[in-house]
Amino acid sequence: MNRRGTLITYGTFDMFHIGHVNLLRRMSDIADHVVVGVSTDEFNAEKGKKTIIPYEDRIEILRACRYVDGAFAETCWEQKPDDIRREGADVFAMGDDWAGKFDDLRAFCDVLYLPRTPGVSTTMLKRIREDGDNLPGDL
Repeated sequence: MNRRGTLITYGTFDMFHIGHVNLLRRMSDIADHVVVGVSTDEFNAEKGKKTIIPYEDRIEILRACRYVDGAFAETCWEQKPDDIRREGADVFAMGDDWAGKFDDLRAFCDVLYLPRTPGVSTTMLKRIREDGDNLPGDL
């Protein structure tokens, strides 16, 4: 596959884990630049999600990741077309759990849905944390 210029993605990235790293690594293999919209705590609350790690920490973690060239606030669903134009994104990519949900963005750039890492998710980690269980050894 030919490398593309800029790839844009979005997420909460709460409890940053190996699944996040793997997805961002795959994205950096696709494009020369990866930019990430990080959902703010307020936007997550609107979506009915409660984060464990505050937005300010989550965005700094993303900015420190070697597979990420830039990160900015995601404050609403509707901002994506403007972000794609502002960042000059050639590709919009998300995990395949979102397959089909952002096909309307094909009007602005290519849209890809990439495979997730099996056996790990923030939802699973939160459940383990709430239950007080130890992390599974195969993570």
